[in-house]
Amino acid sequence: MAEATSTADPDPAAIAALKHVGLVGGLTETKVSCAALGDRLDASTQTASRRLQTLESAGYIERDVVGDGQWVRVTDAGEAALRAEYADYRRLFETEVELVLRGAVTGGMGEGRHYITLPGYAEQFRSRLGYEPFPGTLNVDLSEESVRRRGEMAGIDAVPIDAWEGEDRTYGAASCYGVTLVAGDERYEEVHAIVPDRTHHDDDQLELIAPERLRDALDLDDGDEVEVRVAATSRVDTRDTEAEMETEVA
Repeated sequence: MAEATSTADPDPAAIAALKHVGLVGGLTETKVSCAALGDRLDASTQTASRRLQTLESAGYIERDVVGDGQWVRVTDAGEAALRAEYADYRRLFETEVELVLRGAVTGGMGEGRHYITLPGYAEQFRSRLGYEPFPGTLNVDLSEESVRRRGEMAGIDAVPIDAWEGEDRTYGAASCYGVTLVAGDERYEEVHAIVPDRTHHDDDQLELIAPERLRDALDLDDGDEVEVRVAATSRVDTRDTEAEMETEVA
């Protein structure tokens, strides 16, 4: 679990501009006119320019301004943002949404053990996930295709882990996504992928927690290939209340 950062995400208007840039040129470099982009967004040329500047500042696009326009390329971070939007629509129109990510087990830096055992996180894990995680994380290096698809996780229901105040600092919020971990013919279903809301880590690695040491439970070594099947989940400490509300509505 990584230390939080403070970078702000672009607002929905900027994401709309990102979508239109993608539609014009796919995810490859394309020439963009602010006037034409403004027409598509029903906005002024100046507004379109500001939205592109916002996307560039967030690292969602790269730009090369020339005399008659600008060459724009959607970055990996921008593609992840678009995939998150796509996942939201899948969630709206499809009843069952499962995301399968693939990668290989890798060694970590030992930070997971430290963060997982901090009291402000540990108590939330016990109450909201329904178990006390093994003190450490299983790290998975995602394949290139799975790195691109990782942004779809944003459209899947997860368990929120709140930020909290320690004696000398603030510890950031995170989301815990329900996971079934598959290794060959073996699987472990009570797993969560823990994703800090803000992180300075690359998107090519995913951290998993579970009640047991997953390496032992599934006989895993560094380099072993695994599937991380992500599906919607909810807090265990609110499920009874939600079920009662659904019964009353029915």
